[in-house]
Amino acid sequence: MKIKRYKVVVWILIGAMVLFFLLAVWYKSRYSMDVVEPYAMYSQTFDRKLLIATQGSAFKDSLVRNVVRYYENDSVFIKIIDVSELQRIVPAEFNATLILHTWEYGSAPEDVEAFVEKNRDHLEKVVVFATSGEGNNSIEGVDGLAGASIIKDMFLYKDWILLKLDSLLPREKSQVPQYR
Repeated sequence: MKIKRYKVVVWILIGAMVLFFLLAVWYKSRYSMDVVEPYAMYSQTFDRKLLIATQGSAFKDSLVRNVVRYYENDSVFIKIIDVSELQRIVPAEFNATLILHTWEYGSAPEDVEAFVEKNRDHLEKVVVFATSGEGNNSIEGVDGLAGASIIKDMFLYKDWILLKLDSLLPREKSQVPQYR
């Protein structure tokens, strides 16, 4: 009789592990971010350079489009990459770096954490926006904002991001609007 109970317990444990594995696979496929194809906007000869490292999602894609649109009439070179490419980046080559990432499994993506750790001396030029379900997770010691990926709130986040980026990408005096 004890052997039967033992077999039942073992089968229940195996079933629970299989269920957990299936749920993990479903969660990863449902909520994982797409990979972003790298591209550049405007002339690389411009003095002001902005790097945007992001993950692919409707929310983040919309943020990137709005940031690019904001700078389309300015002399700012913009390079967009996937966050997985951050290890190849030299922050000194850019005036500002914007990182848009999702908080997954209780932390930022490994590539983002490695970039932050490796470039602690350049973090004054880095702006980070982390999305998560609760919207309250961020990397300690990094100037950033966290929020939920809610499209209707995107414009609030965009305004905060642009405020930060404008301080890192100052306009030339001829580009600053003159008020009388």
